[in-house]
Parts: sequence; C-alpha cells; structure tokens
Amino acid sequence: MRISVSSDMDEPVARSLVAELRDRGHEVTTHGALHPGRDPRWAVCSEAAAREVAAGSAEQAVVCCWTGTGASIAANKVAGVRAALCTDAYTADGARRWNDANVLALSLRLTSEPLLKEILDAWFAAEAGEDADDRENVAHIGRLDHLGRTDP
Repeated sequence: MRISVSSDMDEPVARSLVAELRDRGHEVTTHGALHPGRDPRWAVCSEAAAREVAAGSAEQAVVCCWTGTGASIAANKVAGVRAALCTDAYTADGARRWNDANVLALSLRLTSEPLLKEILDAWFAAEAGEDADDRENVAHIGRLDHLGRTDP
C-alpha cells in the first residue's frame, strides 16, 4: 500500500513509524521534518500528506504533530479526507470500521513505540464496515466536502 507520512518534528516515534510501515511492506512517501528541504510546519506537511490521499497517489496517510490535533485538523480540511486522531488501538479500529478513516493522526508526545505498533495493527486489520447507518454517515461527510460548508 502507498502511504504518505508527515511529521512537523523529526522525533524518534516519527522515524519508527516510517520504519515500521516499510517493514510491513508499504511504500512510504514522507513530508515535513521527515523529508529534508520540505516545509515542516504541521499545517503544511499534514495538508501535503492528505492531498496525496485525496488525489489517489497514496491510499492512506499518517500525519503527526506534538498532540496530533493540529495535524488532524489540517488533514481534515482536504476534501475527501477522513482523518482520525487515535491514541489507542480501539480508537484506530473504530475509526476504520465505523468512519472509514483514510488518514491516521498520531501524537508524537503520547505515542510510544509499543503503542504505535498496537495502533497500526488495529488500523490495518480493520476495514470499513457495511452497517447502513455508518455508510450513510460517511456519505454525509462526503456531501459536506462537496458543499464546502456545514450549514443546511
């Protein structure tokens, strides 16, 4: 799978993330502090990773910043992206299963290497569910992207 990864800081967990994804056989593209010469600001590098997902040049992305919040906000501004900030494996499973999330957001501060592996295991093991309510919610988000606004 092609995965776009961004981080605003060159932290050990960000480097471990890239190595772990490659060890799992994924093709990884890096942005921000993980790619020398690229803009490391969390809003900029998260947008770059998310745009690869929206354009289809990456199937998924993982965006990182100190809390993960800014990276998830920036990624979610890109139409077609459903970024989920996950701090544990249960949340990662639910994000994929119920929300059909295509971008994983991680906190560089809170994510240890063992927790990173648990989150990635859950993220990649889960698939979008077939529940009609969940599918309609995801479709509704897509319509919001198309409208570019949230008012009725």
